[in-house]
Amino acid sequence: METLLALLIGVYLTAAVYLMISKHTIRLILGVALLSNGVNLLIFTAGRLTADVPPIIAYGSVVPAGPVANPLPQALVLTAIVIGFSFFAFLLVLTYRAYRDLGTDDSDHMKLAEPDGVRPPQGY
Repeated sequence: METLLALLIGVYLTAAVYLMISKHTIRLILGVALLSNGVNLLIFTAGRLTADVPPIIAYGSVVPAGPVANPLPQALVLTAIVIGFSFFAFLLVLTYRAYRDLGTDDSDHMKLAEPDGVRPPQGY
């Protein structure tokens, strides 16, 4: 099962990098969403897949009686899902506003919004 998930993670991350190097902002957003999902799957798989045994310790015991599911990767993935969704929503609104104001989603054409003669800082 881990081999199949490792291949799926590789496909997700490869597709994410391919989409993020595009010059269209919609593809960039989809690449960020795929990257987020790939990393979530990577964290979940790194926590070792076990049987559906909840991480509950019996009353009076100090340690679990047998093998249990690791709750830490599950908690990290749940938190990452919320953060990834909010970041995706922010990027979607930002891209929509840029498209509405500039009339394009091509990052090369968005350079027209830069003022002429103003160069970025060269150092500190």
